[in-house]
Amino acid sequence: MTDEPRTATLRTDHGTPTRAEWVAAAVTPDNTDSMATTVEGTAVRTEITRETTGGLQTTVDDYVVNLGVAQAVIEAVDDRSPGEADSSTAANQQADDTLHHE
Repeated sequence: MTDEPRTATLRTDHGTPTRAEWVAAAVTPDNTDSMATTVEGTAVRTEITRETTGGLQTTVDDYVVNLGVAQAVIEAVDDRSPGEADSSTAANQQADDTLHHE
């Protein structure tokens, strides 16, 4: 048996550089010291290194769940129609317009 650490590299494409940045920003806070996440164009790349196969599997499983949640949130936001804008955003825009036109 070898004492070499186990590694996994996960690369997911998110269609645009902005979406990739959003996904990376969402998953990175949950990274452990054994993980490194970067953005490569439209893709998010995460390298995971663990001492045991079981530890690697657990970390990959947790990361994939976090990735799925991040992707679902981004898709939900993208699916909102412009007419569904947050009322506080609309109120802030109206207040901003009023301040600039008085």
